[in-house]
Amino acid sequence: MAKAFFRLQKFLRRTQFLLFFLTAAYLMAGSLLLLQRTRLVIQQGSRGTSNQALPVPDGMAGVGIVDPRMLQNPRHGPRLLVGMNTMQEPVLDQWHSPRWLVTRNSELRQLRRRWFHRFISDQEPIQTAGFKAMKHTAEHKGAYMGCFSDDSRERTLKGAVFYDLRKMTVSHCQEACAERAYAYAGLAYGAECYCGNKLPATTSKPEDCNSECKGEKGSACGGVNRLSVYRVEELRAGARRRRNVIYRGCFRAPENLTDTFPASLIQPNLTVEMCSEFCSKKEFPLAVIREQECYCGYPTGRFPLHGGADGLLCSGMHNASSHTEGKYCLVYQTPVQDTRCTDRKFLTTKSKVFVALSSFPGAGNTWARHLIEHATGYYTGSYYFDGALYNKGFKGEKDHWRSRRTICVKTHESGKTEIEMFDSAILLIRNPYKSLMAEFNRKYAGHLGYATDRNWKSKDWPDFVNSYASWWASHVLDWLKYGKRLLIIHYEDLKQSLIPKLKEMVEFLNMTVSEDRLLCVENNRDGNFKRSGAKQKDFEPFTQEMKDLINRYILTVDKALRERNFTGLPREYVPR
Repeated sequence: MAKAFFRLQKFLRRTQFLLFFLTAAYLMAGSLLLLQRTRLVIQQGSRGTSNQALPVPDGMAGVGIVDPRMLQNPRHGPRLLVGMNTMQEPVLDQWHSPRWLVTRNSELRQLRRRWFHRFISDQEPIQTAGFKAMKHTAEHKGAYMGCFSDDSRERTLKGAVFYDLRKMTVSHCQEACAERAYAYAGLAYGAECYCGNKLPATTSKPEDCNSECKGEKGSACGGVNRLSVYRVEELRAGARRRRNVIYRGCFRAPENLTDTFPASLIQPNLTVEMCSEFCSKKEFPLAVIREQECYCGYPTGRFPLHGGADGLLCSGMHNASSHTEGKYCLVYQTPVQDTRCTDRKFLTTKSKVFVALSSFPGAGNTWARHLIEHATGYYTGSYYFDGALYNKGFKGEKDHWRSRRTICVKTHESGKTEIEMFDSAILLIRNPYKSLMAEFNRKYAGHLGYATDRNWKSKDWPDFVNSYASWWASHVLDWLKYGKRLLIIHYEDLKQSLIPKLKEMVEFLNMTVSEDRLLCVENNRDGNFKRSGAKQKDFEPFTQEMKDLINRYILTVDKALRERNFTGLPREYVPR
């Protein structure tokens, strides 16, 4: 009897433990499932509001600038505007702030975490033990010259600079340097490409170049302060190199060309190709031709390339026509990059003034950052994270936007809280028609592409205009209301008068730069994110209804600017 009781007691203990274990497992599984479903609902909910018509609360009839936060609270009695799909008359008294970037910001922050952790893992140093097997010439054009020392303060290869932190290869770097007529291509940190026509003076141990190319396993792409240098193979066809020579115009020659330009050549039967080739090898961005004389140099205060002359004054110059009497010269842009303004770094001490570079998406914020960075020599930051921009050299993208190590911070945000955390701001405003089209292209084809005709003719385009047109207006209105200290820059004015407007921006940032550096920026004005020409469409993307809405927003913003003693919008797109 005692034995049977003992067995029963032992069984109950096992059963109790088993039940406890099963209960705990069940609760854990249920919790995980609940968390997963909650995350899925949040993601679906955040993506489901971007392309809907704008509901308007009962108390806001007739107002075109709507706060999308109302979209998330339909219980307050919103109703859809009938007849014009929210295209109603805007009024100045309403200061509502559309937050169309809420979803985009959360997605970008998720992307930032994933991309940054992947980037950090990629940065792990390569083990040098097995690095001797790293190939140098297998699939590369040109010979491997060796590993050389590199000083970031005084570059040994002073030509063009390229970055690709995801896909850099030796061939990619060599081709980029070859297209710009350089003789050598040097790679560092596995992702940075430098071009030049002279080999670095100081060699290093082969094992010091221990960084693997980001886009090509087994290939040497330099190291920390080390360059893996390759000779650039000559292009098969000289015509491609010739296409990279750009005619800048006919200009009045300076009084003393020898003092103005550091290199010169006198050659009978001089051609554009001869002069451009000579100046490219000397690593100068300008080739200047006067009769049989070739001069190489940079745009300077003596020769700023402003106020070009009539091209007829330079006609027949290759035949040494006497009617010009040496007063005019032809100017060509060589494939060589003007590197006097390409050096950039982070601020050595934290900035005391927190400055925003604010704009509506598609208003030229990336271009303005390019100009500011090259003019001041300091990186700009970003409220977001864009891997494509980071890969092209905007290193401030990775830096935390509150670090104050950058000269200013890009933002598309609006609203009282987001604006008041900045001490001052450069507010960049662009024609809303151009901005809307640029942002639509970016959404569907990236920074350099164009949306397809199918995209433009789909319902996505009118939904996009309905949503984003009001944001264009409210973005400006919010910054006018809550901004502490503003500098208003109109994109069209910056494009037309680059140097004067860039000086305003630099002075606003409390920086002083030389005239030669500003001329260098002007010489490199386009940067890496300029779309190649305007892709003409065989149809008008804006309906009359869209135009009526956008024009009312333009008038609203123009009036608000003038009431606050700022210059109104450019007359070229203000309705009359």
